[in-house]
Amino acid sequence: MTPENTSLSTRVPDRLPSRSGERGRAGVYVHFPFCLAKCPYCDFVSYAATKPTEIDHAGYADAVLRELDARAPLVTAPEVETVFFGGGTPSLWEPAQLGRVLHGIRGAFATSDRLEVTVECNPTSLDEDRARALADVGVNRVSIGVQSLDDDRLRHLGRLHDAEGGRAAVRGALRAGLRRVSADLIFGLPRQGAEAARAEARELAGLGLDHLSCYQLTIEPGTRFGELAKRGRLPLADEGDVADSFLAVDEGLREAGFRHYEVSNFARPGEEARHNLGYWRGHEYLGLGCAAVGFVRRSGEGSRAGVRYRNNVAPDRFVAATRDARPTPPGPGDGISESSEDLDAAALLRERIMLGLRIEDGIDIEAAARSLDTPGWTAERERAAAQLEGRGRIVREDGRVRIPAPAWLWADDTAARLL
Repeated sequence: MTPENTSLSTRVPDRLPSRSGERGRAGVYVHFPFCLAKCPYCDFVSYAATKPTEIDHAGYADAVLRELDARAPLVTAPEVETVFFGGGTPSLWEPAQLGRVLHGIRGAFATSDRLEVTVECNPTSLDEDRARALADVGVNRVSIGVQSLDDDRLRHLGRLHDAEGGRAAVRGALRAGLRRVSADLIFGLPRQGAEAARAEARELAGLGLDHLSCYQLTIEPGTRFGELAKRGRLPLADEGDVADSFLAVDEGLREAGFRHYEVSNFARPGEEARHNLGYWRGHEYLGLGCAAVGFVRRSGEGSRAGVRYRNNVAPDRFVAATRDARPTPPGPGDGISESSEDLDAAALLRERIMLGLRIEDGIDIEAAARSLDTPGWTAERERAAAQLEGRGRIVREDGRVRIPAPAWLWADDTAARLL
């Protein structure tokens, strides 16, 4: 199946959450680096603890709160509207300790009345009681790593849960009163096929979810799958089958009432992940915790310059470093960061284009350029856009540039041509 032969809708959504006042918004990302087992495809910083009691839950919360005290003054936005606990497996963190961190964040910033608080969860550490405990400390959204509803595929992915465990975790979260429940699904697995991918997505949607993240299985260097692939010992799906699966999932979820609002994300109208939307739109995000990445703007320079930093990736070194944390510009000299990168206006515009084109309603390049006080539609960018438009890879209307849904199969290449 080719994109040109599909009948998928390319209609721009009636409305995604407002883009107005973006310079005044920020998110907070908290990284919890522990999990029960390292999945063979995972390239995130995580460390396996065979049981939750091996983790110093309170000690890690103390370290994150010390970092918060040092980092909070760096945020230039007057309001935080989202908090996201990622990992690792944050659902392993004792809810009381996670709640302490959330309470500290609320105390450090002015927060939106609609503060979105998301926790990533695995089915092995999420049941109805755990979900209710998370809700009790202020969590109002969970993202569950179901990944598949087929036991053989889950074993291939190295997951600790089975298909029924994934279903049970979703049902438990909903019974606990967490209205906003999302699940992750991986497609593009060997011998899966497009119809099987579509059926899994539709079944997950039918459990009562309002959001689904559907990812192609990618083989990253440095992972166990990466090593097996390098030696030719990992079965891989045919690229054409993967493309067909992408389109089948798209079609199936649209028919179920979901909006394909970002390359890998689907939501019922109004239930988009606001934290991720902030990232794709260039908002500030404070990164807290071992290996966390953050982006803050340079004080006094509005949105025209910023710095991205990454914290120490070793939990013990991160915790020790926070004992001497001080509110200095992000970078190795602050005692917590492992690295940092200064981003000028031109670099920020390139990032806005790359990330903005992942969203269904795209990006107004000229408006973004004006906010950054840097050239937008250069002659070179205009030529590239004309070529892409002629090939059906982009649509330009009302000042915005977007990628029609079938052409998302080439989104990375399309964005690269406009940078």
